[in-house]
Amino acid sequence: MAAIIDDDKRAQRKARAIASDIYLYNKAKIEESLKSDSFFEDLSEFITEGRDLFRSSVTPELFKKNYFDRAIVDRVIKPMAALKTDIW
Repeated sequence: MAAIIDDDKRAQRKARAIASDIYLYNKAKIEESLKSDSFFEDLSEFITEGRDLFRSSVTPELFKKNYFDRAIVDRVIKPMAALKTDIW
């Protein structure tokens, strides 16, 4: 088992890596969910699984800093900024 991350930079990297995997393996589903304004409902399973993995990898103090949710925005939603959708 890997050691628990207790460093901000490493925690941010871990969060970004998990979010990038969600994007990589679910790009089509992400596009459709953003078009239909159902992103959080359609991807809740993947986001919850990623958040749980992140939580188990970092200290409770680092988990509270919201790095995972920021990574979801930066690595999953922002890359779709050019997508034609009514939500933006």
